[in-house]
Amino acid sequence: MDVNEEHVKKINEQGITIEEKDDKFNVSAKAYTLEQYRAEGKTLKKVLLAVKALHTEQAVKGFADLLDEDGYVASFQNGLNEELIAKIIGEHRTLGCFINLFADYLEPGVISYGGVGSLYIGELDGQKTERIQELHQALQSWGDAKITDNILGYLWSKLAYGSILTASATTNLTIAEFIEDMEYRPLVVALGQEVLKVADSKGVEPEEFDDWKPSSVYPEHHPENNPFAPLIARLRSYTKTRTGIWRDLAVRKRKTEVPQQLNPIIAEGQALGFEMPLLQQLVQLITEIENGKREIDEKNLDELFKLIA
Repeated sequence: MDVNEEHVKKINEQGITIEEKDDKFNVSAKAYTLEQYRAEGKTLKKVLLAVKALHTEQAVKGFADLLDEDGYVASFQNGLNEELIAKIIGEHRTLGCFINLFADYLEPGVISYGGVGSLYIGELDGQKTERIQELHQALQSWGDAKITDNILGYLWSKLAYGSILTASATTNLTIAEFIEDMEYRPLVVALGQEVLKVADSKGVEPEEFDDWKPSSVYPEHHPENNPFAPLIARLRSYTKTRTGIWRDLAVRKRKTEVPQQLNPIIAEGQALGFEMPLLQQLVQLITEIENGKREIDEKNLDELFKLIA
């Protein structure tokens, strides 16, 4: 199901094409807009929600009346969307998902799959329920999806990593270039630390994934161990070299999901008594680029460096 009518039309007519690094393939599929699905009188049992974070509330409210009472929504998204979803449909119908895949919508019916990463699913309370096991089994057709009893640990770890990627999106550097450049290393570390100190205070244990090690920045950074080398090597193997945020800003010229990702962390941090200067400034930089008041440029990083103690 998708809001892009042309995308839905192309999939129904020609299937969906997935472009990979050295190959591409096409799969036949049945697609709907919400209106088309509703017109057929169908209900929903399992929803894998993959909209940008800024569209979460609108999307869930749009289909909430179609969701079976024992159905569920799993948030295949960036950020901490589970809380918002649970407010709309109930926590008992909300599942958590951590997903680290590099992909882009190119045109109607065509998706670029630029790098394989991890996928973890889990109940918000960590229980290994029958529905989690059933979803896990179904996802094996995609690849090595896993069940976790610490979904929040993965989500907060990704938020720390994501804050670093978001900073790279204010420039035209690739992600690998940004993380590898020792000039920017203090900023990479400081951004990760600002997120992870909030997670730590909440009692969340961040998890490692795809060569990202939260312990490489928090509680302390040990540069002599070169902890970022495996991550940089992995990033250089991907065909997608910049973030979806950068693409939203530079190519698609549309709003990003950055405020919806970072503002909840800022709010939680401030509630715990932390100042959150880097994330606040990062949201402001992204918003100014969105509004045409700032260009994508490495000079944007100077505004963040000013805030590093």
